[in-house]
Amino acid sequence: MSKVVTVGNIKMGGNNPITVQSMLNKPAHDIEGNIKQAIELQNAGCDIIRAAVPDMQSVKLISALKQAVKTPIVADIHFDYRLAIESVNAGADKIRINPGNIGGEDRVKAVAAACANKNIPIRIGVNSGSLEKNILAKYNGITAEGMRDSALYHASLLEKFDFDNIVISIKSSNVETMVKAYRLTSQSCDYPLHLGVTEAGTERMGLIKSSIGIGSLLLDGIGDTIRVSLTADPVKEVYAGIDILKAVGLYNKGVNIVSCPTCGRTKIDLIKLAGQVEDALRDCDKNIKVAVMGCAVNGPGEARDADIGIAGGDNCGLIFKKGEIIKKVPQDKLLEELLLQINEL
Repeated sequence: MSKVVTVGNIKMGGNNPITVQSMLNKPAHDIEGNIKQAIELQNAGCDIIRAAVPDMQSVKLISALKQAVKTPIVADIHFDYRLAIESVNAGADKIRINPGNIGGEDRVKAVAAACANKNIPIRIGVNSGSLEKNILAKYNGITAEGMRDSALYHASLLEKFDFDNIVISIKSSNVETMVKAYRLTSQSCDYPLHLGVTEAGTERMGLIKSSIGIGSLLLDGIGDTIRVSLTADPVKEVYAGIDILKAVGLYNKGVNIVSCPTCGRTKIDLIKLAGQVEDALRDCDKNIKVAVMGCAVNGPGEARDADIGIAGGDNCGLIFKKGEIIKKVPQDKLLEELLLQINEL
């Protein structure tokens, strides 16, 4: 079991719930735009929000975000250790760095001291494209073993100064490498692990890769926080992360929707209806299972464990609860009636 760290008002690691993260993608100097996006992420269910801090002027974004949202804020730092220290002073709840690329030991010590003073964790972010030359030479290229070694090396730079308030990520765009690297690292240390497939791609392909990579590890009991990286609106990353957690049984808030793939028996526009149901229930926080089925064959029978469901018929539809038909309604009233029934649950 991983150790527990505190990020703002959230406990990460141990037996605590898996958290969902995303990252702001507005220019760092666009304070207003970033605040608007952060509020959208918070409303979508994002547990932790990361923001890039590329220069000293961008540090202002951290304090502005802290005033605008309740969600913990992570400052993403590269190369300049002073940005990490100033982000801590601005109220960041976590710092993301690679200790090996911010300079000598004195600089690593300064960042560790600043974070220790305010009990702020540091996430060590290792990517397959940033492995050290000696590690690449040792393993003859990018390997899962090399990624693990790099992560442990960076952790050792902080441990040297008695700092162990650490979270580790070891991301790769190769799903197989990513999964193996996290498995190896989970066997080598007890630091909380931040899961993700980096540069996963567009919404479609990125979701597929992330579901396989993140989902496989979660089913193994590995991982404490996740970020689904998509070339898309960050809000879609949050929805995707939550849906992955639902799929592996690690999210008990909100609706779990099941729907059949349609067949020759289907007499309603099930594809459209299922999309409408999903959109209508996106923000519903009831912990229920809702079935959207194409016919009476696959309706009350196959989805009998659903708390509530609908099944299409010939110009009509059925409403059922736990496999029992409770009502027959006109086809064009199915969505309306379903939402009414859910409202009464």
